[in-house]
Amino acid sequence: MRRYRLRNLDCPNCAAKIEDALRKEGCVSFVSLNFATGEMVVDAEDHSAVERVVRTVEPDVTLEEILEDEDDGLSKRPLAFMAVSGAMLTGAIIMGDVHPYAPVLLISAYLLVGWRILLKAVRNVLRGRVFDENFLLTVATLSAIAIHELPEAVAVMLFYSVGEYLQDAAVERSRRKIKALLSIKPTYANVRRAGKTLRVPPEEVRPGEVILVKPGEMVPLDGVVVDGTTFMDTSVLTGESRPRRVSPGDEVLSGMINGGGLITVRVTKEFSESSVSRILHMVMEASARKSRTERFITRFSRYYTPAVVGMAVMVALIPPLTVPGATFETWVYRALVLLLISCPCALVLSIPLGYFAGVGRSAREGVLVKGANYLDVLTRVSVVAFDKTGTLTEGSFSVVEIVPYNGFTERDLLRYAAHAEAHSSHPIARSVLERWGREVDETLIGDYREIPGHGVRAVVEGHVVLVGNDRLMHREGVEHDTCEVGGTVIHVVVDSVYAGYMVISDRPKEDARDAVRELKELGVSRVVMLTGDDESVAKRIADKLGLDGYHAELLPEDKVRIVQALRDETGDGGSVAFVGDGINDAPVIAVADVGIAMGALGSDAAIETADVVVMDDRPSRVPRAIRIARKTRRVVLQNIVLAVGVKSAFIALGVFGIATMWEAVFADVGVALMAVLNSLRVLR
Repeated sequence: MRRYRLRNLDCPNCAAKIEDALRKEGCVSFVSLNFATGEMVVDAEDHSAVERVVRTVEPDVTLEEILEDEDDGLSKRPLAFMAVSGAMLTGAIIMGDVHPYAPVLLISAYLLVGWRILLKAVRNVLRGRVFDENFLLTVATLSAIAIHELPEAVAVMLFYSVGEYLQDAAVERSRRKIKALLSIKPTYANVRRAGKTLRVPPEEVRPGEVILVKPGEMVPLDGVVVDGTTFMDTSVLTGESRPRRVSPGDEVLSGMINGGGLITVRVTKEFSESSVSRILHMVMEASARKSRTERFITRFSRYYTPAVVGMAVMVALIPPLTVPGATFETWVYRALVLLLISCPCALVLSIPLGYFAGVGRSAREGVLVKGANYLDVLTRVSVVAFDKTGTLTEGSFSVVEIVPYNGFTERDLLRYAAHAEAHSSHPIARSVLERWGREVDETLIGDYREIPGHGVRAVVEGHVVLVGNDRLMHREGVEHDTCEVGGTVIHVVVDSVYAGYMVISDRPKEDARDAVRELKELGVSRVVMLTGDDESVAKRIADKLGLDGYHAELLPEDKVRIVQALRDETGDGGSVAFVGDGINDAPVIAVADVGIAMGALGSDAAIETADVVVMDDRPSRVPRAIRIARKTRRVVLQNIVLAVGVKSAFIALGVFGIATMWEAVFADVGVALMAVLNSLRVLR
């Protein structure tokens, strides 16, 4: 897999043709070309074949493999050509038509700014590609010269070149803004080797090595703090403005900023697998998953331009042949105006750019959206289903009561439960281990097995230990009289003898109630909770947060069934979002219209399964993501209305002879420029 920058790629249609050609040639197993960033991701065995195909489709486009994120902007040479051409045009107009040198100046001015366009048009025609802006502009200006409108032909070519340069500058500005929004790649790491501290690129540091992170520096790689205490600014990764305190044993992620003291970190992942690398990789490849609007516009442009060309031919031929007094010169001129209007660049250019800006803005707000198609789905969310533990609640359980039975002591209950839960990653298991407060001797543990939706089974010191909920007790046929204990309860069984239970407490997250309120303000019709916890706990949390409903004591397959039922109820007009921890809830995340993983930046399972990943554990990021998606959608629709409306108006004006070629160029280039600038509003 390699990333390339495509130099001289200034046409969204050309980008689509390159991508299509690479797929048809069969020389790549994966290709994603993002015109919004001017970059292409390719997975191919023979990359020379990739370069050959690109040169065949677009000879002026060159590939540069991206090793570092540098950006050298636009070339200044075209500006000089345009300035000289403008001076020649002005001089010829001052001389007047009768001056013998005026035509020479005009032809020189025309060729100075138009030779590239003429050359591209000829090359494309020879390859069978007729209906693009180069061909249309060539036909229009050469026809204008043929009907003795040489000054206007030069002016149109000059105006078009200026407009294209401004459009390219706007696109380049958009790319820089989006990349600046994601400029979180660390450039160096202070690694300790052979008693010395060396500054090296993060790519050269291997897991297990120790790095220093000084105050004000960015953490270059994921790792665990081994020495020092400080506060970390995590806003780059999570959008969270409140600093996070870290001390020995705490995990730190690449992209965090050290706001205080010196810390020593043991690296746990290579740079390519670090959090910041995965964020950048996911955002840059999000364009591979195109929205329905993008796919429609791509198909629309294939038919729109030939249709307008056909209309222009009819405008040029039918009136002079059928209407008394109509001349070919008048109606050919009007047909040329239509040709200049016909390029759909404003649509093809601004819409992908708008969606990519939405993806970039979401990432900066702490939400990774894995494709423009998921932004569209987020705009239609009418039902949001939350998991409880670790999603709506803190997930930081604590044991508040221990009740032994059948001759067991509190210490016995804790010891057996802590050893049985030692290999579990569930928050309840961690709370038991914290209450035990001692090292767990793993040599005493054997035959560990998780029972989804019920609990765990393990052999501890030769005894078969079951730890889980009330369903596990009934499943295993264990005699007990503690079914109606309120709150979150885990039961312990040793060698089929009921040993007692422990009561676990949890509390809602600070912003959970606000998240529910904001979702309702956004028009979400139902906000519900799906949990494996018991009825009393689920009801208490649901009432406290103001939820519309809840489903308790669910197994993973029950959650899938309920989400499928919610999808059937919403129909085609809305969509269902499920928000969970991304590991235990992977099946239901996969079946929802849009699956959202909460607080799972370090979880590979969450990132692989979910469509959207919230980079911290705040439920309020969900309404924030919906707001950004809706704003993106509004901007895209504005661009469609702007482009179609203005072009339709100019087509009518052109047919009736009101619009000139100058105005037609504005309808093409000017509208594209305005649409690109409008797309930038998503970044605000």
